[in-house]
Amino acid sequence: MKHLNIRSFDYYVLLFFCISFAGWLWEVVLYLLGSGVFVNRGVYYGPYLPIYGIGGLFLMLLLHAKRKQPLLVFAVSAAICTAIEYAAAAWLEYKWNVRWWDYSSLFMNLDGKICLLCSIGFGAGGVLLICIFQPFFNRLYHKTPRRVCILICIILIVLFTADAAYSSINPNTGRNITCFFAAIQ
Repeated sequence: MKHLNIRSFDYYVLLFFCISFAGWLWEVVLYLLGSGVFVNRGVYYGPYLPIYGIGGLFLMLLLHAKRKQPLLVFAVSAAICTAIEYAAAAWLEYKWNVRWWDYSSLFMNLDGKICLLCSIGFGAGGVLLICIFQPFFNRLYHKTPRRVCILICIILIVLFTADAAYSSINPNTGRNITCFFAAIQ
């Protein structure tokens, strides 16, 4: 497959939630290993970080045809995801006056919102997403009956919408919500 085929809406919904969950799991595990404490790292209460889902979908749409060029995927993923993270950090801080992450103590950070280490992680994550996960996801999606995919989408969208509505009034600003790196120092 040389180019990205137009896919159905449920494909993108399922991919968004898979990536959002993977991002949430990644951050929760990092925090748990570093501090020994479970912390829901997101603005929402559910097990997903939409910033990962949005960034992942964007990367998939942009870089799908480049999956045989992992160095290019790495560089573009690092740049795009770093820009998304900076914009999200600035908006969240402006909107709620809370820092969900703070990289101030890390090498080559910008306003504590982004840093070199995380940019490298985003590049590696992009390679994993585009070159490894997305082909696996495609195979699984095409083996799953369409009505099952649609039912899962409906359930996920309803739960996510309820969580988003609640979180827009009461965002998850719980104890230890700030950066993993700050917690282990």
